[in-house]
Amino acid sequence: MDARKRIDELKKALNHHNYRYYVLDSPEISDYEYDMMMRELENLERENPELVTPDSPTQRVGGEPLKEFKKVVHTVPLQSLQDVFSFEELKNYDVRVRNMLDRQPEYIVELKIDGLSVALLYENGKLTRGATRGDGNVGEDVTLNLKTVKSIPLSIDDNNLLEVRGEVYLPKKGFIELNEKREELGESLFANPRNAAAGSLRQLDPKITASRSLDIFVFNVQRYEGKPFVTHLESLEYLKKLGFKVSPERVLCKSIDEVWKAIKVLGEKRGELAFGIDGIVIKVNSLREREILGTTAKTPRWSIAYKFPAERKKTRLKDIIVNVGRTGVLTPMAMLEPVRIAGSTVSKTTLHNEDYIKAKDIRIGDNVIIQKAGDVIPEVVEPVVEDRAGDEKIFKMPGVCPECGAPVERPEGEAAVRCTNVACPAQQRRAIQHFVSRDAMDIDGLGPQIISQLLDKRLIHDSADLYYLNYDNLIGLERMGDKSVKNLLDAIERTKSNDLDRLINALGIRYTGQKAAKKLSKHFGSMERLAHASKDELMAVDDIGLKMADTIYDFFRNEANLEFIKRLESAGVNMLSKESDLTKPQIFKDLTFVLTGTLSGYTREEAGDMIESLGGRVSGSVSKKTSYVLAGEEAGSKLKKAEQLGIKIIDEDEFNKMIQND
Repeated sequence: MDARKRIDELKKALNHHNYRYYVLDSPEISDYEYDMMMRELENLERENPELVTPDSPTQRVGGEPLKEFKKVVHTVPLQSLQDVFSFEELKNYDVRVRNMLDRQPEYIVELKIDGLSVALLYENGKLTRGATRGDGNVGEDVTLNLKTVKSIPLSIDDNNLLEVRGEVYLPKKGFIELNEKREELGESLFANPRNAAAGSLRQLDPKITASRSLDIFVFNVQRYEGKPFVTHLESLEYLKKLGFKVSPERVLCKSIDEVWKAIKVLGEKRGELAFGIDGIVIKVNSLREREILGTTAKTPRWSIAYKFPAERKKTRLKDIIVNVGRTGVLTPMAMLEPVRIAGSTVSKTTLHNEDYIKAKDIRIGDNVIIQKAGDVIPEVVEPVVEDRAGDEKIFKMPGVCPECGAPVERPEGEAAVRCTNVACPAQQRRAIQHFVSRDAMDIDGLGPQIISQLLDKRLIHDSADLYYLNYDNLIGLERMGDKSVKNLLDAIERTKSNDLDRLINALGIRYTGQKAAKKLSKHFGSMERLAHASKDELMAVDDIGLKMADTIYDFFRNEANLEFIKRLESAGVNMLSKESDLTKPQIFKDLTFVLTGTLSGYTREEAGDMIESLGGRVSGSVSKKTSYVLAGEEAGSKLKKAEQLGIKIIDEDEFNKMIQND
């Protein structure tokens, strides 16, 4: 098939499946099928670079880091909204609008997403620019970063100039996971999802933005050179038809009383939403009426925002206990008198670290003020100092692990205190919970209670032991009948065929998460090759920096870890990547190649991938350990060094013969 035709087919299919997955939340194909199509497109575009277009799904991964953001002058200003905080203020607003129009307008009530406002410009059906709001008149060009947001269409079926405004946000789940990871690494935490979204979108390296779970809701048409819309609701329906993820929970209201009822209904749903909101937006529906109402220098007269009052509660801090995480981090937890706030009852919350407690002067026995950061995570805002009776206790981080009694340490430059015992029971328990979790090996039905029973009864000591369990081990556990036992054993058996990236993530290597695991799996192709990789080879993988390379390298130099992996392999757990071509004979096993000069049939990267797929290694420098130097046109100093050391030098023809004779 013609490459251009196939590329167009793949782009269309992948954009369709992106829309089904990220906008409709209704996928039609498996992740593996999607990945295979993406891989085929990447290969075709690598072979035909002249056919790569800005709207290709492959362009979402982010390009080279930027030195700075360019300024963008907004043709239509991205104005802010006037805030109101009561029904009386809403009624006063309605009176002003009715007086100016001399009639009762229809209002559209929408959720006020707690994120970062951006403008997306489409020309000839292609996304050509994305910019932050900035001060409303001048923003920053963050096009490359916005392309990494999967719910933003890179192309639309409309060639008229179209500019839309939307709110980029970080879902609650993504916010929690991001902060948990930062806390584990000893990094500062984001205060709320909005700050996290803004920090993610304004990264100079688009790859960092791509690693975050950013999403968007589009809520307004700024400019459009096609057929004019009559109402705001009509414009949103058209944007939805084009593939945009439009503002959810829209309510059409005939009066300000209906608006107030809608606000109360939507406010009750606040705690159930997957994203944070900080209020409700009320807009005049008729676009003609909007023109009549106009704008002030700062705000439109046709829209206003009702802001939810900040909900804070006072409660008593009964105690501070210390939890031990799977990486050994000791985290102080506030144990509170239960209090209901923002739709749920809160009885405990993290206090992050000892520095946080000292900075706020939080003491055991204090009355404290708590709130939910971005409607998500309960946090202790401050102690009520005037309520102190004098018997409150100053907290001190323990000098030994509360779980195993081993000494703890605080590495220089980190806020985190860690247990020094790798065999700590608390670390093992949480390591197993991570191992079986959905993003790791995904062993369905193996929850914390069953894990605790298995550990308490000494049926397992680590995650590898799970693959040696049998019916007799499990049938005696609480709430484990015949059917439950068989289902669990089946679930464990199924995970033996998981792709390698899941296993790498499940190992819980410090700093190495789901995305890094996928890249390591694809690059090295097997657990064996990953285990033998040098730090330089690890850092040759996209997004693997020195810090991560150090921890991966050290992990595979630990005899206990290698024995753990060996037991998994003996149990039949897959150690190969399905994305790497390891079905070929490993004819280059134990051989090291150095590439120099320009090859006619391959790029250097493609030749390196070929060598690695056949079991070989690629090094960046010539040494006595080098097996072959593959030299192309205009080979440089590496060729001369190979000649000096007597290393065998091959050209492209010889390389092809070696491959063909596999």
